[in-house]
Amino acid sequence: MQVRRTVVVHTILAGHMVRVHAARRNEAGVQVMTMGQLAARLAGGLLQPVDLNVLTEAVSDTLPDVEMGELEPIKGLPGMPAAVTATFDKAWRAGIDLSHVGHPRTDALASLERAVVQRLPASMKRPRDLVEMALRRIGHAPAVIGPLEIQGHSEMSPCWRPLLITLAGTIPVSWIAGPRPVPDWLKGTKVEVVTASATEPQPEVFSCANPLHEVGEAFRWMRALLAKGVSASDIAIVAASPGDYDDHVLSTARDANLPIHFVHGVKALTTADGQAAAALAEVLIKGLSQERARRLLSLMQGGPLRDLPVGWMRLLPVDAPLTSAERWERVLRQADDAEWPDGKNRTANVMEVIRLLYRGTESAELAGETLLSGVQRSLWRRALREGPAQALPVTLAGLRIEDGIEPAANAIWTSAIALASSPRPHVWLLGLNAGRWPRRISEDRLIPDHVIPIEQFDPLPVADGDKRDIQTIVGTAQSVAISFSRRDVEGRMLGRSPLISDIPSPETYLDRAGTPEHAFSEADRLLARPSEFSNLPIAVSGLACWRDWHRNEITAHDGLIAPAHARLTKLLERPLSATSLKMLLRDPIRFVWRYGLGWKAPEDADEPLTLDPNAFGTFVHAVLRDAVEQLEGDGGVAGADQARTEAALADARERAVALWENAQPVPPDVIWRSTTARGHVLAAAVLAYGLEPLPKQRTWCEIPFGKADPKDNGRDLPWSVGAPVEIPGTGLLIEGQIDRLDLAGDRSRARVIDYKTGKIGKKMDEVVIKGGAELQRCLYAFAVKTLLGGGVTIEASLLYPNAAEGDQALFPLTDLDGTLAKVSSAVVASRNALLAGVAPPGEDAASDYNDHAFALPANAGYLPRKLPLALTALGPAAAVWEEP
Repeated sequence: MQVRRTVVVHTILAGHMVRVHAARRNEAGVQVMTMGQLAARLAGGLLQPVDLNVLTEAVSDTLPDVEMGELEPIKGLPGMPAAVTATFDKAWRAGIDLSHVGHPRTDALASLERAVVQRLPASMKRPRDLVEMALRRIGHAPAVIGPLEIQGHSEMSPCWRPLLITLAGTIPVSWIAGPRPVPDWLKGTKVEVVTASATEPQPEVFSCANPLHEVGEAFRWMRALLAKGVSASDIAIVAASPGDYDDHVLSTARDANLPIHFVHGVKALTTADGQAAAALAEVLIKGLSQERARRLLSLMQGGPLRDLPVGWMRLLPVDAPLTSAERWERVLRQADDAEWPDGKNRTANVMEVIRLLYRGTESAELAGETLLSGVQRSLWRRALREGPAQALPVTLAGLRIEDGIEPAANAIWTSAIALASSPRPHVWLLGLNAGRWPRRISEDRLIPDHVIPIEQFDPLPVADGDKRDIQTIVGTAQSVAISFSRRDVEGRMLGRSPLISDIPSPETYLDRAGTPEHAFSEADRLLARPSEFSNLPIAVSGLACWRDWHRNEITAHDGLIAPAHARLTKLLERPLSATSLKMLLRDPIRFVWRYGLGWKAPEDADEPLTLDPNAFGTFVHAVLRDAVEQLEGDGGVAGADQARTEAALADARERAVALWENAQPVPPDVIWRSTTARGHVLAAAVLAYGLEPLPKQRTWCEIPFGKADPKDNGRDLPWSVGAPVEIPGTGLLIEGQIDRLDLAGDRSRARVIDYKTGKIGKKMDEVVIKGGAELQRCLYAFAVKTLLGGGVTIEASLLYPNAAEGDQALFPLTDLDGTLAKVSSAVVASRNALLAGVAPPGEDAASDYNDHAFALPANAGYLPRKLPLALTALGPAAAVWEEP
């Protein structure tokens, strides 16, 4: 007949392992619990100890209603509920009644305690209440408890000691101490103490470079044990405070592909559920945007949008930040039913969620309950219990969840107190540095030493516990490795822990780049075998690249490519824009990256602080096109008075702002309004500039030409958009959009204007092609001449609308044919160099506006050394850089 017996454990790990061992022995009738659970079981009535998570929630709800005296100014801070919970727990375990201390601070805390206890579920009782109730039912102990074993304890909180001593007079009570120190208060009681001799292994002490190096060496040690046939369930890596090493252990374990159980749980943010909660917090705190909303919606497991068809987000413009609910609604309303993947318009469903998110932190609780489910919702609730919604980034970062790895079959990463309660044969102890093991004793956050002495309020100080734990861990192990760091993660020197000062064996100094006997991962193995790594393609390429950067010649890593490469040949068969031709002439390698390989510079942010010059120019051009089309439909630009022009510009600006907000990132509202107003002023200056009207003039803005895939949207244009335009003598086609074209009614005269919204450069009246940087004026004039026929007289000019009053703003091109000849010659030379396989960095490589500079070597001396060599390699193709 199986007899009920009870085992009291100290930690979750110990309880799990006792259950595993009992199951392996096919043992029935074993109750595994903590002292709090034992007291509750004996007290009866389905009672239970106070759950600290429930206590924290009750404290959060109660704090606003209780006057806290001198703590009143801080009771609303994010960490206050957690601090109060820790203080109550410490006082309860020490058996201290705060109402009897006689200090204003403890009186305030006692008042809060009474209010909190009333809010707790009726089944939850404080330790002293459970002990009182259990002592009244002590006669039921033989049937309810049976023989009692206390396992894995080096000490016990004072609140439970009276119950344990009384139980020893009623039922057999055994304190399984093993090699652990036995508490003095057990002497003279009826508790049977079972001891055992320590194993006395010879610890190995290792001096490591830093905490990351320590973790790496621990995993190498674990690999070595596994290679010897040691079971993973016999291995443990431990630290007094594992939180300091968690990130290193997690990343190393994944790199090593070794399952290791985090006894204290993994950070919630390292899991998909934690990332979903973090994504929601980011939207609520930082504000709505398309990128943040996309991330959240992709991580949500349920919620009101769970039935939306896959691919519905393709309705959203990719570059639009969508930073307000109005912008989301504007975009979604523009999509008709047919554009939705299943043909059913779900705008109302989406906007319900978007409006909830747009409310920000004030809707944090409702947003979590509505959008999250399962573990995600649980994490959200826990984070809101820990602090206000504004502190979600902090509270979420502190949450932990189970990692799903079975500790009875795998190695564990744990705290010292957990391992001391359930020892393992092979142990690596991390962080034996001064101040880290043992940890320093600190005052309670709310009750300092002068109110209640530390030795009374905390009879089991953490430093003494750390000393007992290391004694237990070493005394129960077969092999022990101990490590400490010479420096911390910030490079500061660290001292050794006094706990290892008396170890007789000398420490082993480990070099960070030392060769391990057992590597923990593939990368670690290759680092230890340079000869093997040097044969890998990536190593061969990397070494060749490093050497080529320092050679005094243009190499394959500086822009030498295969002659007549098929991709470049095909690229040159398509129409090129003035921008791409400028890049070909002034920075060949960037031309290959951008147009040959399709590389684009990454976007900086959803909401830029300001519009960059190119984006601002694009906005001004959009306003001008809209305004000009309005005016042309109402009598023409040439005959429009100031009032009509201003009205057209106002309408155009309003539409351009709406379109831009739907499709492009915009700065914050104040800056955005100022920017659009400045764009309006520049557009007005353009239309007010005193250009002589041509006879029966017609005007177009943003007029395309040479497009291989023409999309004229039904505009009334003076030519066919798809008609080819070839630069004479080059075989290259060009395409583009002319900022403005004024055309006489008889098509005998045409005026091409290229707007420049930037500052006027020096000696602009002398500029022709500016070293290949100024091509639009020439190429656009040639395109007009080609498309309208040879009998037209062309005027081509640059117009700077922000020129100061009295300064020249219009800069005409005086010799179109001569300029075109220069451009043709330069383009032929650059094309020939490119097809010959020469594409090094050019004149614009060092420009502040080089958006591909991130792809160049991060070496300040690279371009000064290589540009003269590129000049030589390009030969005639570089001559254009000297042209005025």
